[in-house]
Amino acid sequence: MTANQKYLNHVVKWNEEVIDFLKAEKVEEDENIYLRVHDFSEQLLKVTDEDVTTAELSVIEKEAVELHHEIQEYFKNRQSNGTIFLNETYIGAGKHQLPPLPYEYNALEPYISEEIMKLHHQKHHQSYVDGLNKAETNLEMARKAGDFSLVKHWSRELAFHGSGHYLHTIFWNNMRPNGGGQPSRILLREMDKYFGSFEAFKKHFSEAAKAVEGVGWAILVWSPRSRHLEILQSERHMLLTQWDTIPLLALDVWEHAYYLQYKNNRAQYVDNWWNLVNWKDVEERFLKARQIKWKPF
Repeated sequence: MTANQKYLNHVVKWNEEVIDFLKAEKVEEDENIYLRVHDFSEQLLKVTDEDVTTAELSVIEKEAVELHHEIQEYFKNRQSNGTIFLNETYIGAGKHQLPPLPYEYNALEPYISEEIMKLHHQKHHQSYVDGLNKAETNLEMARKAGDFSLVKHWSRELAFHGSGHYLHTIFWNNMRPNGGGQPSRILLREMDKYFGSFEAFKKHFSEAAKAVEGVGWAILVWSPRSRHLEILQSERHMLLTQWDTIPLLALDVWEHAYYLQYKNNRAQYVDNWWNLVNWKDVEERFLKARQIKWKPF
């Protein structure tokens, strides 16, 4: 038996012990962490009976380290569930705040400049937070006064600024320094299933982003109703969307997202953006989203 096979057998045994541990801790089989472990088990089965190569072993080792970290995070979060998650702050009408970026303003260079990130986050996203708060506050006042003469206006503002705030919050976390590549096998299988391949998905998404009329977004969504992924365009945040879907990956193609650096070459911005995609964040959103199941029609 080679050294590679011995290490592989060690990982297989560790994986079996992890599954036994999750069962002993009564982790449901449809929870995200259990699905990740099951996916890793399938990966190991493909190489168990073969003379595993050093390259394959390197991938397995990296996956095992990441999975170990995720398991630790899962149980740490579960342990704090009663003291943290059940006491999360309720956001009242007009009380939204600008979320901090998960990285420095210059962290996405050279693909997105520091100047763009500062303007985009501090000015544009802040304006959506302010607009959302204003709309919610005025609608709250309308309810108290029983005067809904401006309900059409403030409802429109609520949709526009609320969509801008929520999509930008997703957008920041959908990116990371040294991102790109491909998602892991769980999400990749869903892409293969519906789009045919990852490359087919990527081409479709890129073309959707480049073809959005005026200003808007390209968005990968999950549909709890049809149980598949889909790619949508959205003009002015809230137009051309599909209700009952959950955004997973969002690309902002408003001019303020790229014009200072790319001028009118939106296509180059879109192509370069793939180097920043945070697939781990996208997959986390996907795993949570697919737990929601509606009756299919």
